[in-house]
Amino acid sequence: MATLTDAKRIVIKIGSALLVDRETGDLRADWLASLAQDVAMLKQGGTDVVLVSSGSIALGRGVLGLGLGALALEQSQAAAAVGQIRLARAYEEVLAPHGIKTAQVLVTLEDSSDRRRYLNSRATLSSLLGYGAVPIVNENDTIATDEIRFGDNDRLAAQIAVTVGADQLILLSDVDGFYSANPSTDSTATRYDVIERITPEIEAMAGDAGSGLSKGGMKTKVMAAKTAVSAGCAMAITEGSVMRPLSALMNGANATWFTAQTDPQAARKSWIAALKPMGELTLDAGAVNALQRGNSLLPAGVTAVSGQFERGDSVALVGPDGAGVGFGLSRYTAGEAKQIKGHQSAEIEALLGYPGRAALIHRDDMAL
Repeated sequence: MATLTDAKRIVIKIGSALLVDRETGDLRADWLASLAQDVAMLKQGGTDVVLVSSGSIALGRGVLGLGLGALALEQSQAAAAVGQIRLARAYEEVLAPHGIKTAQVLVTLEDSSDRRRYLNSRATLSSLLGYGAVPIVNENDTIATDEIRFGDNDRLAAQIAVTVGADQLILLSDVDGFYSANPSTDSTATRYDVIERITPEIEAMAGDAGSGLSKGGMKTKVMAAKTAVSAGCAMAITEGSVMRPLSALMNGANATWFTAQTDPQAARKSWIAALKPMGELTLDAGAVNALQRGNSLLPAGVTAVSGQFERGDSVALVGPDGAGVGFGLSRYTAGEAKQIKGHQSAEIEALLGYPGRAALIHRDDMAL
């Protein structure tokens, strides 16, 4: 069974009910401070942490006097706009005393379904983690409509886990794991400690789409688990309302772990290798050697560009003798790659007329 101390990078999903008191609409400040202690503990152990947090609409509706009950889309977006400021400030204030920098990242479904946006999100989040910051990610409810929504933060958290290459995803929930049936209505329901494979039987236990149990409940968590484990990320469902919920999980609190059969890096490389290449880059011998040592591909090492590809598309990499070297996701279009090939990274801005990324293909976006 996985433990938090095993993880190099963890994504933690926090629901509105944990952060905001439903009756008063106020932030549960003591609980949030206890979570900050847990985040600091993980950071001190060398673990990168990303928080996927609901709560902006719940916080904002109280400020605007919208009360309880369903909101129209424009009301939800207005509440999110007001609440997001408060939510970001709350995280900043509880993490700052631990010496932890925070960043706000707002996304929509389009940011993961569009490969160029996906690469932008990945690069931004990777940079933030490299600087030691804790990104606070939420769906951009101020602009999202049904067509571009994740719809729930379980699946958003799983997609963020895939994007950042996390090896663990923790869903802080109102239940202490995955049960064979709804434990609130079925006294015979049993909890699973570990689920090694998500079978049709497991999916059936979670309920059908649209059922009372599944809406924002176990169905979406199983969907999140399928996304996470396929990318090499283990996922846990555990009770989140207790003080210091991550410490509780480390100390043996009830939970269900969905295990991954591979690691994030291997899963990502398999995915890249399976994509259809839209073009080809010919490399010089020095570049081939650099890639085999684990380096990124710089424009200086490219001698020829062929095909029509956009940023984020897969391209085949070949050596000076035409032998296949691997595949990678290009950070430039075919036209841009032709302009900068053979040149130093410092020359990119002068050649293109705007600043670009130093690497034509980053080592994390390559399968050799």
